[in-house]
Amino acid sequence: MHRSEHLDWMRRALAEARLASDSADVPVGAIVVDATGSVIGRGHNERELRHDPTAHAEVLAIREAAATTQDWQLPGCTLVVTLEPCVMCAGAILAARIPTVVFGAWDEKAGAAGSVYDVLRDRRLNHRAEVFGGVDAEASAALLLDFFQARRT
Repeated sequence: MHRSEHLDWMRRALAEARLASDSADVPVGAIVVDATGSVIGRGHNERELRHDPTAHAEVLAIREAAATTQDWQLPGCTLVVTLEPCVMCAGAILAARIPTVVFGAWDEKAGAAGSVYDVLRDRRLNHRAEVFGGVDAEASAALLLDFFQARRT
């Protein structure tokens, strides 16, 4: 996997994140890419839209990828998300057997991929993922900062 691939995928995840603005959801976007580089799942936060606390971008992208492949296991896939996954999403990533995670901005309050927790690489669990954090972090963080600043005014 090349750094340029990560950046290209992150741009796609950022485009997905921007779709959350239609529903007043926090702008986080995710895609699942298969071993050939094809996007097989996508999602953006829809907690407000669906009134569903589990409707995080990662969960929705994983659900779509599983439906696309007709398999709950997603080996050989990469999940790309604009914000470090939370504990719930890290659990879903491991449950789907996704071996690689690429994320943008670090989440110093609830991150579970190396900041607050490191669930994705916890050796006590039966699966682990390779993690590439901070990919185009500035663009991901700017999207979030703009969203929260607009809400304060």
